[in-house]
Amino acid sequence: MTTASVGSPLTTDGDRARLPDSLFRQLVAVRRDLHEHPELSFHEERTASVLEIALSAVSVRDVRRVGRTGLVARIAGRERGAPVVALRGDIDALPIQELTGLPFASRTPGVMHACGHDVHSAWALGAAALLAERPADGDVLVVFQPAEETGEGAAAVLSTGVLDDVRAIFGAHVDRRFTVGQVVAQAGPLAASADNFEIQLIGRGAHGARPHESADPIVGLAALVSALQTIVSRRVNPAVPAVVTVGMISAGTAPNVIPDRAVLQGTLRATDDATRTALREGLRDIATHVAAAHGLEARVTMGTGVPPVVNSDDAARWAANAAAAVLGAESIVPLGTPNMAAEDFAFYLQRMPGCFLRVGARRPGEPVIAAHSPQFDVAEEAIGVGALVLAESARHASAALRGGHGA
Repeated sequence: MTTASVGSPLTTDGDRARLPDSLFRQLVAVRRDLHEHPELSFHEERTASVLEIALSAVSVRDVRRVGRTGLVARIAGRERGAPVVALRGDIDALPIQELTGLPFASRTPGVMHACGHDVHSAWALGAAALLAERPADGDVLVVFQPAEETGEGAAAVLSTGVLDDVRAIFGAHVDRRFTVGQVVAQAGPLAASADNFEIQLIGRGAHGARPHESADPIVGLAALVSALQTIVSRRVNPAVPAVVTVGMISAGTAPNVIPDRAVLQGTLRATDDATRTALREGLRDIATHVAAAHGLEARVTMGTGVPPVVNSDDAARWAANAAAAVLGAESIVPLGTPNMAAEDFAFYLQRMPGCFLRVGARRPGEPVIAAHSPQFDVAEEAIGVGALVLAESARHASAALRGGHGA
């Protein structure tokens, strides 16, 4: 496989593109600094300051704070009035105790960059530097977005109006299922929606010795957990991805007491709106009827969370062409199995065409390490790949939009 050379740590035959070693070292230094000092959603004050200083160091000075703790950097294009394109890198960390043993491991107890947002911040910075050196036709807005992990950051950025004139947007996520130099850039569903639910089962409490005097919500809860799985197995087309997960249950205060209520909470995930609706309707229907069968009342609460990520045809083509231009056509790989995790980049895609990419972050021979785990780390060569591909995606989109091709 041919991959890009992104600085001295990675050398291959047949290189198509290369970051200057000095820029690569800058990006790695920023990534390690952010990794060492992670901050949770909407607390990324230090992170934003570090990135603002780093942007100035690569000659990007049109920077403003947005979305409470985020940044937007504007890189002028070659032609005034040409279509505006955006790039997005998320910047927040997770409430996880790091166990990587890295020399730059988190110094903040219980907080860790366990999803690669430190790398996303660094490659967004790198893309800004590359575009400042070789601009797109139109202006490019580089968004350093807070609070992706809570699903609130994209909406906060959009609410400011800073992206109102953007015609297309691109973002990417590290993925250790793929090796460095591999990129997924495909149209259609890429990540799932995620809606939270809570079901309270209201019954009648009694002594544990006299269950006939109760309406036992724990028995109803046990039946309901199993019954909810039939939503996917019997109400959803088996060719369509969907997940119903019960992640929390609570009931009771003592082993000899039948409580008067039980609670279960979980998530519903789908990759299209019709299935998302079917999951929500099925959950309410089954909860109501299983509860009634056990003499209970079901009180169902459902939140509307992050929608599915669905890449547009045009933007996916521009991103794939960009990746092929800098990495070689063989770098483009299929996603394979659907990604049922959620990603708030979806909110941008409801407002404008765009493409969310997966970028390989594992060296050949290394194991696959799950994101959101205490051991999560990435091959830093991925920083260069992300920077190169995102910058070139902006150039391709800007040129296509200016020429009237596509969205």
